[in-house]
Amino acid sequence: MRKPLVALVGRPNVGKSTLFNRLVGQRMAVVDDTPGTTRDRLQADCEWNGVLFTVVDTGGIEVLPERVLDQVDVRRIDERAVQLLSENSALFIREIRAQAELAIQAADAVVMLCDAETGLSAADEEVADILRRTDKPVFVAVNKSDNAARRDAALEFYALGVGELSIISALHGTGVGDLLDDVVAVLPPAPSEEEDDDSIKVAIIGRPNVGKSSLLNRLLGREQAIVSPIPGTTRDAVDTLVTYFGMTITLIDTAGIRRRGRIERGVEKWSVLRALRAIQRADVALLLIDAVEGITAQDTHIAGMIIDERVSVVVIVNKWDAIKKDSYTILEFGQRVRAELNFMDYVPVLFISALT
Repeated sequence: MRKPLVALVGRPNVGKSTLFNRLVGQRMAVVDDTPGTTRDRLQADCEWNGVLFTVVDTGGIEVLPERVLDQVDVRRIDERAVQLLSENSALFIREIRAQAELAIQAADAVVMLCDAETGLSAADEEVADILRRTDKPVFVAVNKSDNAARRDAALEFYALGVGELSIISALHGTGVGDLLDDVVAVLPPAPSEEEDDDSIKVAIIGRPNVGKSSLLNRLLGREQAIVSPIPGTTRDAVDTLVTYFGMTITLIDTAGIRRRGRIERGVEKWSVLRALRAIQRADVALLLIDAVEGITAQDTHIAGMIIDERVSVVVIVNKWDAIKKDSYTILEFGQRVRAELNFMDYVPVLFISALT
C-alpha cells in the first residue's frame, strides 16, 4: 500500500538529516549492510498519532560546485573570487529550483527547513518561491532555535510567506511534536480505490535506456490484450490496465532511475523516490537489466529498494539479441547476475529482447 510521503527540503546544514533521524527514531546510516548492495538511505517509515507515512531526507543542495570553491580563498575575497562566485551563482539557483519542483511532484506534504542561527538567505527565498505556487501543504520549520535569542530571530522567516511556521530544535526535539501534529493532520488517507482494485500490479523498474518503454509497448501490443488507460492524476506513474487471458493486470510505468551525480544530485534522488512509490504499490516488480552493459552498481541499488519494500521481483535481462552467444552464455551471464544480486538469489532471471 502506498503510504503518504513527507519531504524534507532545504539548503545544506539546516538540519534536515538531524530532523530525519529524530522522526524515524534512529540514526540512519548512509549505506546498507545487506550483502551485495550499497545505497542511499534517504527514506524511512515514520508513525505519529497513529498515522503511518514515509519521510524523506533529500540531502543538502550544494550552493556552489566544489571546483569553484577550490579556487576561492575564503580568507581573502579578491576581485577574482567575486567574479567566480558571480559567474556560478546561476548553477546553485537551478539546482535549488529543480529539487523544490521535484519535491512538490512526489510529496503529499513538504517541510522546508531553515536555520535560525544563520538567518534568512537567498537560497531559502528560492525554495519558498517555488513552494508558494503549489497547492500541496507546506510547512516551514526554523531549526536550531535552541535559545530565546534564536527563537526571536526565527520570526523573520514569516517573510517567506509560505506555509505554517514552526520553531524547532531537531537536535533536542523541541517543537518537533507540534510540527508533526500539523503535518499528519493534512496527510491524505490511503486511496480507497486501491483497496477495491484486485488487479495484479506490475511495476517496470530500472535505469534509463534499459528498455522499459520497449517492454511496455511490447506487452501492450499483443493481440490478446485489451488495453484501457487509467488517468494517473494522483499518482507519480502512468498506469495501464490490461486484460490478459481473462486476468486483469495493472502495468505501472516508471521513469528511469539515474545514477547519482554531483550536478543533479537533488534530481537523481527524486527520480528514486518516484520509482519507490511505484514499487510500494506493486505486487510484482520487473527489474530490467541491460545485457550489453551488464549489471551495474545502480542495478543493485534498485534491487535493494525492491527488497526493502518486500515486493516480489523478476529480474529481466533485456537486449539479449545484441549479445554474441554460445551454448554457455546464458549460464555464465546468469551466474554473474546471481553473484551480483546475491542478496536475492532466489528470484527468477529471464533473458528477453523487448525489441524483437
